Amino acid sequence: MKILSMTATFGKLENQTLSLQPGLNIISAPNEWGKTTWCAFLVNMLYGLETRVKSTKTTLADKERYAPWSGSPMSGRIDLCWNGRNITIERWTKGRTPMGEFRAYETESGIPVPELTATTCGEMLLGVERSVFLRSGFLRLTDLPVTEDDALRRRLNALVTTGDESGAADDLAQKLRDLKNKCRSNRTTGLIPQAEAEKAELERKLNQLHRLQGESAQLAQQQQGLENWLKQLENHQLALDYAASQENQQRIAAAQVVALSSAEQEVRLRSQCASLPDEKTAQHRMEELLSLQQQQQEAHIQVQMLPQMPTLPAHPSFPYGMNGAQAVQQAQVDLLEYEAGRAAKKPSIALWLVAAAAILLGVGMLMFRQPILGAMFVGVGVVVALLQILQGSRHKTAQLAQQAKAESLCARYGGIAPADWLKEAQSYEQQWIRYNQELLQYQQARQQMEQRLAQLTQAIEKAAAGQNLLEAVAYWKQVLSLHEKCREVQKEAQRAAAYAENMAAMAKSVRKADMPDLLTLSPAETRQEMESVRLNLQQLQQRRGQYQGLMEAMGQESILCQQLEQVNARLARLGDTYAALELAQSTLAAATAELQRRFAPRIAQEAQQILSRLTGGRYERLSISQDLSLHAGTGEETVLRTAQHRSEGTVDQIYLALRLAVSRELTPHAPFVLDDALVRFDDVRHASAMDILAEEAKTRQIILFTCQTREA
Repeated sequence: MKILSMTATFGKLENQTLSLQPGLNIISAPNEWGKTTWCAFLVNMLYGLETRVKSTKTTLADKERYAPWSGSPMSGRIDLCWNGRNITIERWTKGRTPMGEFRAYETESGIPVPELTATTCGEMLLGVERSVFLRSGFLRLTDLPVTEDDALRRRLNALVTTGDESGAADDLAQKLRDLKNKCRSNRTTGLIPQAEAEKAELERKLNQLHRLQGESAQLAQQQQGLENWLKQLENHQLALDYAASQENQQRIAAAQVVALSSAEQEVRLRSQCASLPDEKTAQHRMEELLSLQQQQQEAHIQVQMLPQMPTLPAHPSFPYGMNGAQAVQQAQVDLLEYEAGRAAKKPSIALWLVAAAAILLGVGMLMFRQPILGAMFVGVGVVVALLQILQGSRHKTAQLAQQAKAESLCARYGGIAPADWLKEAQSYEQQWIRYNQELLQYQQARQQMEQRLAQLTQAIEKAAAGQNLLEAVAYWKQVLSLHEKCREVQKEAQRAAAYAENMAAMAKSVRKADMPDLLTLSPAETRQEMESVRLNLQQLQQRRGQYQGLMEAMGQESILCQQLEQVNARLARLGDTYAALELAQSTLAAATAELQRRFAPRIAQEAQQILSRLTGGRYERLSISQDLSLHAGTGEETVLRTAQHRSEGTVDQIYLALRLAVSRELTPHAPFVLDDALVRFDDVRHASAMDILAEEAKTRQIILFTCQTREA
């Protein structure tokens, strides 16, 4: 098979095309160009995208890692040449499954290729499974070591041991394992465990059948005893019922007597109530009197709850009984008298100064020898002084009188400042106003309550029809009581008559007991014992029925014994078959082990020749174990060492040799794909590798992706 071109919308690739040619293809491009993406695209186009694989903390699944960066649906196309036919395969996304749709057709004519399907495409084109191709014809830097894979091991082993890949030996071994597992795979599965379980089940059924037969016989004996005891109890119950029926006849007669007496009493009370007012009228009058009585009591309570008559206001500054307006007038008069006393005129100082000036002026004139003027001025001064003295005496007398009057007023007002006398009188006046208002309210409320009591008294006298209230209430209570008693007696007479009728209707004729009654149980004990016996009988019958059903379900004893003999014979045959299969399996395993010892040298010889060319003859020896682990050595080394003892470049060369050898055996016609597999080769070994790949490209297509330029 040869790939002609690939077109991908995959990861960072957006509808990009990569054209290839037969032979050696070297695609040299820098990192992040998409080389690894093209490799992954090729594998997923051939074998399909593994959508069930989920991402982990360290790795991403291909469906997430290579989701198109542009957001477009994942899709791709490969044009190839297979068995001389140009074929195109396409995969695209439809719905929620990436690349879930598939189509394969001839490129030129468009005719479908039915042998290529979504699941078998890669294996049909390359001849190997996905895992084998990834471990043989597909080499990436990240997975250079060839790890063991069951499909790879099986194909290599088949090539070495039988010369083809049919896997006949493995198929035979698998068939032997399947047959052996069919006989016995473990303690619980297989024909032998099934037969053993069937034998154990048959033996269990036989043992259980024998046990059930014995228990069923015991239950039959218990049932017979309980049935006899139940007959005795039923006979005793019949005797008790006959005695009870005799007592019941006596009770019926007594009930009839009570019913007759109740009917006679009802007639007497009816005739007595006929002369009285009817019950409705009595009830109305009674309710009316009780309502008036309650209203009268409530009115008396309200009278008692009325506030007391307000008292006259009193004030120490005013005489008792003086109203507020008079107190204000008195305060105004007192304040005027007090202010008048304070406003009395005092002797004028100016006149004293005039008298002194006149005297001094007259004395001065006398000294300057002006006796007449001097005497005149002195006389005037003396006269003025005498007048001032006389006026001062009068003022003092008046002042003392006013002061006495003011002290008397202050004493009467109890030490209240004169400026507050009028306020105090006005406050007293407000008390009189409130007193008058409260007195008016009290008088009005008192008058209303007295009117209410008078109205209630009149209403009570009218309702009582001239009787005393208590006597009227007692009368109507007696009337109502007689009506109530008449009604109760009527009900009692009806109940007594109904009871007597029911007793007579329920009375049954009971025959005497059939057998002599020797039991002494009470009726309650008898009923309880009968219920217990019937319940036990029912349970016994159910258990016997269950045992009978179980025995019928198990089958007849003779048939079970016959089946047990057949199972024992089948177990013997299966034991012989299992022993024969074990012998055949051990023989085939020994033969396979011998052939597997020849597997490693063939691949190792091919890989050793390639490794020797890659390393310029340095590594001459190479061995491979069954798990495909490698040991290599130079000509100077006496001991072969694992790849872990070699440099990274040498390890890459060892595994390139192994991959190429395996690929030649398993996929000789499939493309050999390398992704940066020669990065760690030195120049000399790199040139040798390119020579080997160029020779390999003569017989198959080689696709080499590299980030270097020296490959070109």
